[in-house]
Amino acid sequence: MSLFNSKTGRRIAFLCVGLCFAGLAQANNQNSPLGTNTNELNEEDASAPFVDLFRSALPFEDARPWLTGDKVQLDQDGWPARLNGQIAGTRFLSNLPGPTIPAGNYTVLYNGVGKIQYSGDAKLLDSQPGRDIIQITPGADRKYDAALRIRESDPRNYIRNIRILPPGGICANNPFRRVPGPNACSGNYQAFVTHYAQILFNPDYLNYMKDFKTIRFMNMAGVTNNPQRTWNERQKVTDATWGGKQENRGAPIEIQIELANRLNAHPWFTLHHAADDGYVQRFAQLVRQRLRGNLRPHIEYSNETWNFIFLQGNYVRDEGMRRGLDSNKNRAGYRYYSERSVEIFKIWERVFGGPQRLVRILSGWTISKEVAEIILSHRNAYQHADAFAIAPYFFGDHQSIRLVRNLEETFKLITDDTYRYSINNTLKFIREQKAIADKYGVALMAYEGGQGLVDFKTKHDAEMPNPLLYQANRHPRMEQFYNQFMQGWRQAGGTMFAHYSSPRTYRRYGSWGSKEYITQPLSQAPKHRALLNFNRRNPCWWPGCQR
Repeated sequence: MSLFNSKTGRRIAFLCVGLCFAGLAQANNQNSPLGTNTNELNEEDASAPFVDLFRSALPFEDARPWLTGDKVQLDQDGWPARLNGQIAGTRFLSNLPGPTIPAGNYTVLYNGVGKIQYSGDAKLLDSQPGRDIIQITPGADRKYDAALRIRESDPRNYIRNIRILPPGGICANNPFRRVPGPNACSGNYQAFVTHYAQILFNPDYLNYMKDFKTIRFMNMAGVTNNPQRTWNERQKVTDATWGGKQENRGAPIEIQIELANRLNAHPWFTLHHAADDGYVQRFAQLVRQRLRGNLRPHIEYSNETWNFIFLQGNYVRDEGMRRGLDSNKNRAGYRYYSERSVEIFKIWERVFGGPQRLVRILSGWTISKEVAEIILSHRNAYQHADAFAIAPYFFGDHQSIRLVRNLEETFKLITDDTYRYSINNTLKFIREQKAIADKYGVALMAYEGGQGLVDFKTKHDAEMPNPLLYQANRHPRMEQFYNQFMQGWRQAGGTMFAHYSSPRTYRRYGSWGSKEYITQPLSQAPKHRALLNFNRRNPCWWPGCQR
């Protein structure tokens, strides 16, 4: 199936319901007890999900005023329709570790008439109408940083539909492996430059994702702090880029569905906090139309609405007070979250003809039994849910992290039970939440979880204790800690565990990725080794998990 946008000239030929390539429905994730969280889409994403690098580029609008002039007019999809004597620019690579993508000659395709200039680690080698060849190689810092600027563009046929495509391709029967050329295949070679729309996803990304039973799309969907309300406000396949600032980025729903289809993985959809009923219904209808019949949509309303540092946390408090659900603003927020979740579940049930195919998830705060009780009990919400999900992290405590000065002190945060969030104490929280889940007859899941060594008050990546936290995450002992933690999760009665997160660069914002970049060797990724070993040794153990 393909879609065609007459204005941009873009043919979209990726909607294959998971059957574009032979062998995609491999069962290597069917017995997995693990899921993974996706990353936010931006030019720094070291999971590099798409073949076309421009899919995650900074939108031209977001690049004002330093790359895009204030007089530049954009069309409805975000392409610069009129330069008005100025320049329209964007970044498409930033702070990306060198091994993340292959160095070499990339092909830039575009529609329209004009001139594109490249900078940073991208150098123009050859230019023909509608097609540039650029060389992309890591800089002296062994990272990629690259930008482009549209310097000339005919307003009657302006530059649009930019695609930045790598060398090489895939063998059609194995979309999980990148190959350098046709000699690596048995007559079924598909070059990225000619088959990008059909291939869509980076083979290295698919290869990483294929081991997980569930994919939580919260980050990729751009849910956090995003006030999106109506169906017309959603991200669209025809958007110039799916990257950008927190309040407007995100992969279209169609892309989320297609990734789940190709991986044969259950999609965990997180819906925007302000989404109206029409949005919810259209979302459900699209999923029912396009998701493979053997896959079960996991449905969750927003992300961490109990956490009032987020826009959605304040939104549910205000809505709870408006509905008069409690005299206390925080409790009103918990009740509204519960109530709105059930409303959303019922819309999905009507679209799907009942709840049988759905996994309806209520989420709470790992350390708070009160939050769990309120959310599950409010107007008997538990009767309309299948699971209660928490985010168990082990890290010591936030104050003590700031004081560590060597690796042993860092490891002590994890192993010494005088710290509130040691592994053992976090497992104690899990057991408490499991007891509440059992009381209400729902499964216990983890919507996020893993190590949480981060100092949120540092201003620079190299500021202490950040280097120690990165070192701890790279150390072989981290694999042992993960083994202990994951076994503890199983023994406590947990079910699906969605690790946080897919490969991402270690920064002052946290060392969340199971890898630091998508192609990192397993020998250098102790957390990912632990997850794969747990996968192999612990086929999913709860009733119905192999559906």
